[in-house]
Amino acid sequence: QEVLVRTLMTDKMPDQLKLGFALWTRDAVRELIRQRCGFLMPVRTVGEYLKRWGYTPQRPLHRAYQQKPEVVQRWLDNEYPRIAQRAKAENGEIQWGDETGMRSDSHAGRSYAPIGETPVRQVSGSRFSTNMISTVTNRGKLRFMLYRETLTAPVLIRFLGRLIRDAQGRKVFLILDNLRVHHSKKVSAWVADRKEQIELFFLPAYAPELNPDEYLNCDLKHQVRAGLPARNQDELEGRVRSVMRRLQLRPQRIRSYFRHPRIAYAA
Repeated sequence: QEVLVRTLMTDKMPDQLKLGFALWTRDAVRELIRQRCGFLMPVRTVGEYLKRWGYTPQRPLHRAYQQKPEVVQRWLDNEYPRIAQRAKAENGEIQWGDETGMRSDSHAGRSYAPIGETPVRQVSGSRFSTNMISTVTNRGKLRFMLYRETLTAPVLIRFLGRLIRDAQGRKVFLILDNLRVHHSKKVSAWVADRKEQIELFFLPAYAPELNPDEYLNCDLKHQVRAGLPARNQDELEGRVRSVMRRLQLRPQRIRSYFRHPRIAYAA
């Protein structure tokens, strides 16, 4: 019975077993035991079993249900190795790109305080934001551009032009996600006219965990939010730019993103 329960918990989530729970909590495991083993176990006893099995409560990774595992596996086994082989043969540089945004009313983290006395953080009453597009390489190279407007084809093309100039003659093999603007006709035509300088490739749909630049975005937001809240848009942009420039001087930190098991394929 223990083997059955542990196998089901490893292979499935509660909703896949038609249980009324999203995650494997003690109550969810208790209901699984009731259905599969035929007896109702006290919640505390369920917790003791989980502890004995070496199970701990963990924050789950989020994965879109639209993601197709076979497409992801094909990317890992065939498509990315071909890109890497071409880049090596053509003396090119593989870069992974992504976009992110920082908002003044976004905050994260916790602050210690006496029980029942929720801490209050003073923030600006006005809302402002800044956007950023960036690329990273597994050698630790980082390039970025801040912009205030919505990401459009002209904005993306402006950044692509900077990447070409920065490459100093090497061809850029740029890997992006499937944002609509990445596939726009204007961008495709612009890239086609410069096929000797830059080429675009696209990750499998709904698979952000395969993009190393996502880990840069998390690093950036953690560092920006750790400081005092920005009072205006210029201050927010200055803080983002300062963090990014510090990261540019720390290629070993950028390379560390590629040690994550989901990114190791690109290391």
